[in-house]
Amino acid sequence: MDAARTKASGTRLFVLSVAGFASLFVAWSAVAASGLVAPQFLPSPWAVAERFAFLTTHPFAGYTIEQHLVSSIGRFLMGFGLAAAIGVPLGLAMGWFRWLDEVVTPLFEAIRFVAPIAWVPFAALWFGTGIGGPTLVIFMGAFPPALINAYRGARFVEPRFVEAAQTLGAGSWRVIFQVLLPASVPSIVAGLRISAGLGWQSLVGAELIVASSGIGYLMVKGQSNMSAATVISGMIGIGIVGFAIDVALRRVEAAIHARRGL
Repeated sequence: MDAARTKASGTRLFVLSVAGFASLFVAWSAVAASGLVAPQFLPSPWAVAERFAFLTTHPFAGYTIEQHLVSSIGRFLMGFGLAAAIGVPLGLAMGWFRWLDEVVTPLFEAIRFVAPIAWVPFAALWFGTGIGGPTLVIFMGAFPPALINAYRGARFVEPRFVEAAQTLGAGSWRVIFQVLLPASVPSIVAGLRISAGLGWQSLVGAELIVASSGIGYLMVKGQSNMSAATVISGMIGIGIVGFAIDVALRRVEAAIHARRGL
């Protein structure tokens, strides 16, 4: 019975999703065909699809759209990887060492409310159009969720697990890596999903200003050439890659929950 309900619910969700996309394309096509908006500002879906296909085989702003996406993904992986590598261990350590929490929290709270895009001028001044600028902006977008969720995961670990480890003679760092880290994994992965989404959004904002390649750069050049179809093609590429990143992290999260019996 439960399996049948789950299948029916999944089918209903799929049908509603298809209906939503169909409604969007019908409305878009109708407005584009009506002539209310000039084609250079709102091309039809078919014109965008044709332009997207063209960009996959013909360089624009120096590269094909796939090459721009690869460049963007490389920057994203650097910034996101750095945010996870620093944010997760630091969050776990802050959850265990009260003194570290008191030292880091005021500075962290001051920084995390600064929008990632606000770091773009500094990134441009410090790194120009090199890879360091976008990496910094991505890091500032992805770092807070990674740290916060690791911290929360560590703070809400069952005290009896910690007490059992200490009874067996485990030191602080051993407790962190053998007790807090495994117990915090679901919270950490959930945080990394948020972190990845914010990092990917921050990347596009950075590439609009401090990059000489990438999907954001392609969109800027498309706007300069008054090519809305190119800009929308870039937006579609952003959405596809962002969705793929989230799906991958969802599967990791689901596998962890299944393994833990959650």
